Amino acid sequence: MEKLIPQEAIEQRMFLIRRQKVMLSSHLADLYGVHTRVLMQAVRRNIDRFPQDFMFSLTRKEIMRISQIVTSLKYSKSVYAFTEQGVAMLSSVLRSKQAIQVNIAIMRAFVKLRRILSTHKELAGKLKELERRIEKHDAEIQAIFEAIRQLMEPLPLPEKPPIGFHSHR
Repeated sequence: MEKLIPQEAIEQRMFLIRRQKVMLSSHLADLYGVHTRVLMQAVRRNIDRFPQDFMFSLTRKEIMRISQIVTSLKYSKSVYAFTEQGVAMLSSVLRSKQAIQVNIAIMRAFVKLRRILSTHKELAGKLKELERRIEKHDAEIQAIFEAIRQLMEPLPLPEKPPIGFHSHR
């Protein structure tokens, strides 16, 4: 029987750090039902599976910035961030039934997030195109108004010819 983990519980634990969506070691440990120390021991025993683009240690500044949201991090000496690939790799390191279900739920959350971001990018592109079209039309409309204004200006009166007969010499 599959233990369902609410999607929101996972999404709330995803952060954008160094331009990547990541999950923190403490949050992952919590979801997996193990202590952070146990999670990191399993990672250290299999460190070759976790290159820098799968997992990285946060700087003190990054920890302090995130601790505004996750207050428990404020006093942590080291916090690790796992990218989507790092979380996927955790499934080969942690093999309990709960770990399998958690990994499935997390992978679904990452996929959902990618889909949402893709939709936003597509929407942003369409909006930019619409703005470009409107700007083009704005210039054309301005030209039409200018032409109308010029047409509305009274024409200069032609010089009246002098009255009477004058000979030009």
